[in-house]
Amino acid sequence: MKPYIVVHMMSSLDGRSLTDGWHLDFASDLYETTAASFEANGWICGRVTMQEISHGTDYPKGLAKGTVPRKDHFVDRKADQYAISIDPQGRVAWKSNTALKSHIVEVLTEAVPDDYLAYLQSIGVSYVFGGKTEIDLGHVVETLARELGVKKLIVEGGSHVSGTFVNAGLVDEVSVLILPLVDARSEHPSSFEVAMDKWQAPAYLKLASVEKTEHDGVWLRYTSKR
Repeated sequence: MKPYIVVHMMSSLDGRSLTDGWHLDFASDLYETTAASFEANGWICGRVTMQEISHGTDYPKGLAKGTVPRKDHFVDRKADQYAISIDPQGRVAWKSNTALKSHIVEVLTEAVPDDYLAYLQSIGVSYVFGGKTEIDLGHVVETLARELGVKKLIVEGGSHVSGTFVNAGLVDEVSVLILPLVDARSEHPSSFEVAMDKWQAPAYLKLASVEKTEHDGVWLRYTSKR
């Protein structure tokens, strides 16, 4: 049991994925509009992106009165949409259990502090465990499908989250929105990145569609050949 998984990225012509300094007022709306067309009932981002969304800096300590069992915790099993946060160490300080009108599900390792689990419970955030010290994404997406009925997931995180999903062989479709600029900053990451010691093999794809968008963008969609 696995959801249909789409990775949706936005990049410059040279494949850079960080948008700071681009000064393209239309870019965010164009990305969100194309993402919404997938009608996914779950969207996934990594810790860095989710910290920006949460606007939180820290969570209260001392809430746990003892060891909190490392068991998946589901608050809302019938949400219209889920915001899934890949947060192995438990660092995102949510202020509520909702992000962009979606119920939050934290994806954690068993190494998280007890106080963090107690805090998530106190504000009604759901969470699942992906492993003892590292996240097994295959296990996570199967849990989301089985326990929450998630049928389609869209990965909207940074290059490392997107690269990790592709590298794990879990992605059914790759969607890249290319904007009309060359970034050229060598220190900026590409759209998909994975550490060399984790890299498995190239991901071979089949072109599904090419669409010219507003403001001279190009929207490329590929499906997996596996």
